[in-house]
Amino acid sequence: MATAVQTSRNAKETIYEWEGRDRNGKAVRGEMRASGENQVQASLRRQGVLASKIKKRRMRSGKTIKPKDIAIFTRQLATMMKAGVPLLQAFDIVGRGNANANVTRLLNDIRTDVETGTSLSSAFRKFPKYFDNLYCNLVEAGEAAGILEDLLDRLATYMEKTEAIKSKIKSALMYPTAVIVVAFVVVAIIMIFVIPAFKQVFTSFGADLPAPTLFVMAISEFFVSYWWLIFGVIGGGLYFFIQAWKRNERVQRFMDRVLLKLPIFGALIDKSCVARWTRTLATMFAAGVPLVEALDSVGGASGNTVYGDATVKIQQEVSTGTSLTAAMTNANIFPSMVLQMTAIGEESGSIDHMLGKAADFYESEVDDMVAGLSSLMEPIIIVILGTLIGGIVVSMYLPIFKLGQVV
Repeated sequence: MATAVQTSRNAKETIYEWEGRDRNGKAVRGEMRASGENQVQASLRRQGVLASKIKKRRMRSGKTIKPKDIAIFTRQLATMMKAGVPLLQAFDIVGRGNANANVTRLLNDIRTDVETGTSLSSAFRKFPKYFDNLYCNLVEAGEAAGILEDLLDRLATYMEKTEAIKSKIKSALMYPTAVIVVAFVVVAIIMIFVIPAFKQVFTSFGADLPAPTLFVMAISEFFVSYWWLIFGVIGGGLYFFIQAWKRNERVQRFMDRVLLKLPIFGALIDKSCVARWTRTLATMFAAGVPLVEALDSVGGASGNTVYGDATVKIQQEVSTGTSLTAAMTNANIFPSMVLQMTAIGEESGSIDHMLGKAADFYESEVDDMVAGLSSLMEPIIIVILGTLIGGIVVSMYLPIFKLGQVV
């Protein structure tokens, strides 16, 4: 049977919608991924279903599957399982009710695997792009302990909190980034279209121009002559830099260190990393995953290679008998509050509870910092833009002021 399943996997598969009647004569319908109608009929016969109608499902284009989609799916699955809905039926309900066609296809693939006898965690592991080791390990722990619905509920809460932190960090960075882009476009328009008009007027004066005016006009001439090169270099440079950041490990490590040392945003990123690190470890502990095994998933979940490298060292020290608190202290990156709460958790046997409290505190700190940054960045950006645009305007009006003094 395993060979047959593998063979069908290798063939080009399509989703078929079917209708029919079960052994009791009750009308039933559903969907199945298969390589042909004959395979659908054979599978339905094994289930005791007499098919009356089988047709290919019309495929719709779908949006990219985002972590937020996986978090919503996990919450829906946990809610339905807690309500007593069978696993396969829960997948059916969630898949049909999802607006993203790609999510529906993904859930149908997982449902088909589970239906053929594969464990849920093994089915998730076939899609590492959407379900990381942390997710699969927690699901596997829930299946082994018979508390899958509780683990899915914890996992959904963890993912929701993690996505909330990511969203807050992005919103904090989005505002200044958007303003910088708009400011560059405005300055480019002034340099390419406005300054040349002033230059023609000043040329007719026949007088010596002030140094600031000459400087701005020189920049304008460069923009007019090489605007395609400027936009090409900036756009191409940003694209290749972002790709290198994503794909090159050395660039990623360098940028992760730089981000933590930024004057304003560094503290925000650091607190978010601590919040995600402690939240992940607390969730793994609560699921009953052993400490050394839990640390495998914690470093990557922090979202920063500095914390990832520190987690590897902590794991090595813990595996040789060092306490978690001592290993975290040796890493020299965790705040004293986290170290103290971890020490209390180790002494009282409630590490998951204390780490959860630490995560709550730092998530609250991230919220407060994002709110504070929003109000702090506005006057800073106004001053910078005012100085930039005002400097250009004053430079271009200086010759006019000089002419007025001469007259």
